[in-house]
Amino acid sequence: MNGLPEEIKNTYIIAMALMGFFIGFIIFLILLHNKKQTLFIREKQLKEAEYQNQLLQKELQQQRSIEKERERISHDMHDDLGAGISALKLQAEFLKYKIEDNDLQHDIDELLKTSDEMNISMREMLWSLNSGNDTLGSFVDYAILYTGNFLKKTKITLHSECEDIISDTPISTELRRNLFLCLKEAVNNVYKHSQATALKLSFSQHKHKFLITIEDNGIGIPDNQSEGNGLRNMKRRMKEAEGECKILLKSSGTCLTFEIIL
Repeated sequence: MNGLPEEIKNTYIIAMALMGFFIGFIIFLILLHNKKQTLFIREKQLKEAEYQNQLLQKELQQQRSIEKERERISHDMHDDLGAGISALKLQAEFLKYKIEDNDLQHDIDELLKTSDEMNISMREMLWSLNSGNDTLGSFVDYAILYTGNFLKKTKITLHSECEDIISDTPISTELRRNLFLCLKEAVNNVYKHSQATALKLSFSQHKHKFLITIEDNGIGIPDNQSEGNGLRNMKRRMKEAEGECKILLKSSGTCLTFEIIL
């Protein structure tokens, strides 16, 4: 370098400076582009988050509207239909004691029986509609209450037990209804077919897994007996709920299980 003419040295220095400036300018453009790209991505993410939040708010608003409508229907049924059934039952009881004709008294007894069944069905519907019952604890309590009332006038004694149930675990209205209908069908089958004197109703929860076990000490199910409509309906309902309905083999009696993932 020292041996080069001054003009060449100056040219070389200017060329190096221009190259450095050019490289620096390129780096600046790259950094600027990256910053704009980052800002663009962040802005896009914020808009997406805002959009998702709006969708969530709409969904929550729809859910509140549905729950409000369910409550309204529940109150209307309780006030109007419930009062009507009670009035019908009182009138029928009044007529029964005034009429001496045995045939008419038998017809009135059937009317009273029907009104009791309607009252039970209405209570079940009210329980299903009430969004305050959309918890596992509420379902278990109602299932035990229903089974106890159903077996009260039979020779079958009820024993119930719960294991590790987290009461405030949320459960959807549809799932709660399907589980209850399966339980109702199973208890009815025990009463009609098992000749049992005892029924054990068990509920257990392990994290997100929920298990119902219905076990009786009756005559069991014959090996050559085909599935009835009741069992097929229970299996269908559990399949729709992405659960399982199983019959466990025992030396005596029958053990039926319903298992779902909450």
